[in-house]
Amino acid sequence: MKIFEVLLGFAISFIAFGVAAAQNATNSTYDVLQYVNQLIGSSNGGNIFPGATLPYGMAKAVADTDSGSNQGGFTTDGSNITGFSSMHDSGTGGSPSLGNFALFPYASCAGDDVDGCKYPKKERKTQFVDSSLQASPGYFGLELASGVQVDMTTAQHTSLFRFKFPATNSSGSASSPLILMDLTDLSDSRQDNGSISVDATTGRMTGNARFLPSFGSGYYVLYFCADFSGAPIRDNGIFANSRASADVKDLKISRSINGYPLPGGAFVRFESPGDTPVLARVGVSFISSAQACSSAEAEIPTFDFNATHTVAVNTWREKLSPITVSTTGIDASTLTNFYSGIYRTMVNPQDYTGENPLWQSSEPYFDSFYCIWDLFRSQLPFLTILDPSTVTRMVRSLIDTYVHEGWLPDCRMSLCKGYTQGGSNADNVLADAYLKGLTDGIDWTTAYAAVVQDAEVEPYDWSNEGRGGLDSWKRLGYIPVQDFDYKGFGTMTRSISRTLEYSYNDFAIAAMANGLGGLNTDVQKYLNRSANWQNLFKSDQTSFFNGADTGYVGFFQPKYLNETWGFQDPLKCSNIDTNPNSVCSLQNSGAETFESSIWEYAFFVPHDQATLITTFGGPAAFVDRLNYLHDNNITYIGNEPAFLTVFQYHYAGRPALSALRSHYYIPAFFQPTNDGLPGNDDSGAMGSFVAFSMMGLFPNPGQDVYLITPPYFESVSIKSPITNMTATIRNVNFDPTYKNVYIQNATLDGVPYSKNWIDHSFFTEGKELVLTLGATESFWGTNVADLPPSLGEYVGFGS
Repeated sequence: MKIFEVLLGFAISFIAFGVAAAQNATNSTYDVLQYVNQLIGSSNGGNIFPGATLPYGMAKAVADTDSGSNQGGFTTDGSNITGFSSMHDSGTGGSPSLGNFALFPYASCAGDDVDGCKYPKKERKTQFVDSSLQASPGYFGLELASGVQVDMTTAQHTSLFRFKFPATNSSGSASSPLILMDLTDLSDSRQDNGSISVDATTGRMTGNARFLPSFGSGYYVLYFCADFSGAPIRDNGIFANSRASADVKDLKISRSINGYPLPGGAFVRFESPGDTPVLARVGVSFISSAQACSSAEAEIPTFDFNATHTVAVNTWREKLSPITVSTTGIDASTLTNFYSGIYRTMVNPQDYTGENPLWQSSEPYFDSFYCIWDLFRSQLPFLTILDPSTVTRMVRSLIDTYVHEGWLPDCRMSLCKGYTQGGSNADNVLADAYLKGLTDGIDWTTAYAAVVQDAEVEPYDWSNEGRGGLDSWKRLGYIPVQDFDYKGFGTMTRSISRTLEYSYNDFAIAAMANGLGGLNTDVQKYLNRSANWQNLFKSDQTSFFNGADTGYVGFFQPKYLNETWGFQDPLKCSNIDTNPNSVCSLQNSGAETFESSIWEYAFFVPHDQATLITTFGGPAAFVDRLNYLHDNNITYIGNEPAFLTVFQYHYAGRPALSALRSHYYIPAFFQPTNDGLPGNDDSGAMGSFVAFSMMGLFPNPGQDVYLITPPYFESVSIKSPITNMTATIRNVNFDPTYKNVYIQNATLDGVPYSKNWIDHSFFTEGKELVLTLGATESFWGTNVADLPPSLGEYVGFGS
């Protein structure tokens, strides 16, 4: 434990410093929005979207940069501004997403000639004034180096940009501002036949273009409608390549043959506006330009910036306010870390209801599930507490996607099928929602048919949906390395991680079958398959680190079709693997684990920790191995498979160690700074890890289980939007330097409570959990009767 104690000492010292400088040490009522910092993760690969949006909003307005990490549009890494666009995703990896139809402003063109402005993205890009940057819920603004000030707010399908131009240009003459709209996106994926038309009188721009998704297959067509207000129009027209003309009002442009799409779009130029801002209202739609115009006119009819902003602010406040904390002894940075994490859970997925051209349906449609492999672990379970009505609509959308496209998605963006990363993890999402009692229009019979199809029917293209290798899965009880699979096709890698994920997916199906009743045969079948993880455990497999034996024996290993063993170094693709040739993603040369090592995947048996503990030699050996994983930096907290390992000490009867690990990772790797995330936020997954950890409860998703650790506050209250009941967790002997993180005893609604977990009724019934804390580890939550449920039987414990 020596390494861990040193690291924990660092974390406690960091927090103690913050407490000494506490800015907010009262329990007075506060506005939650003051603690939202949208720029957390805007550098260092957090890839967050920091701009203006509504919760789950389709319109997402922000400045775009030319950074190599501009997946969310804007970054704070010193990159240049290339434009201001209305569609984005948040926290994704891979190629940049969306960023379509960017606007770019000029105070005037050189020589007062429209050809005096630079139109191509690479030529027009410019710096911004760092001190001018502002971001808050529903708002984003900055000043370009040219002196043009730009800020923005949004409605559901519409962005409203406000441009304030210098009164005079560089030569001292009155400015004649020009705003261009570019038929491009962040990743320059526009295909042929992008089109735009500009109305000579009103300046209205309409059009569309075809683009490629950032992590999937297919294409999508997006439409727009832009209107302008605030100054008389001088002229307008189109541009192609580096030249513009006010004599031409319509453009259809090809991609060209050289990879980078040809620059093209439209412009509108204004008479000098003086001190009056020019506003640009941009509606977007996947249906038509007419629908984009209709949405814009309905949502922001009078170009009223302040009114639109006020609605956005009030909407965010209403969404975030159900969770309140005691601020006693807590500094503003801790509150900012907490509420900013909560905020990011509501940026993606996005509500595209009414904007799906693929099928006709009265059901909701959500998009930007990036990816369910990431989101099922903590983000969607968090929203099930905070915003269950929206999760219900997301679940209905997933089911409706199955109804019309034949499969539940594992990843989905921009109306396209995203790539599967492992199992059919929408199964886990549906099971989680079912077990926690979500209803309100969910067709659970169809939902069950959808998850059974994942388990029983192999799709032709299992890189995009469902599961591959099902013949081997059913016959051998594992996915073989180099499987013979002629029924469907996908990347023939990840045999270990897919086996582990399929095992858990089948457990989730069994849980649904058990609850739906009359499906006893299914329950037993899928419970049996959920034990398949054991078929890849090689009990005599060793692991070496820098040539030295780690001392641990027994790891998952790949197996061939003939049931002989293959080999993968258990540390391959771990956080300490320095081999540049280690590949553990979707490449054809990838390894048998996805985005992580066998060492970390060794703990991914969420449904049967009891059997896993026995497999590892008992609770003491399990804790020792889990310590080694964390102490030696093998796990990478910037990726979602690490999340549950922080809290798995609960299953070995050592919940105190889960609390210690939590307090190390936060704040050591999660801080309220621009570079304060350890990895991609993945649509708010990292935000949910922070929020759950600081609330003192962490889910085992797909099960009705929340593992208890002390909250980072004296108390936390969560009002259920369904029942209006308020659940509270209260710490007695709370210590804001976090030396007292050991639970000594607990009561639930005044009755002594020794279990180290609670279920979802805690939130819906508004219960009170009181935790008495101390500075030394106690016996609370350590007995077998106190441990979370597990498919297998706990053995080797004291009592």
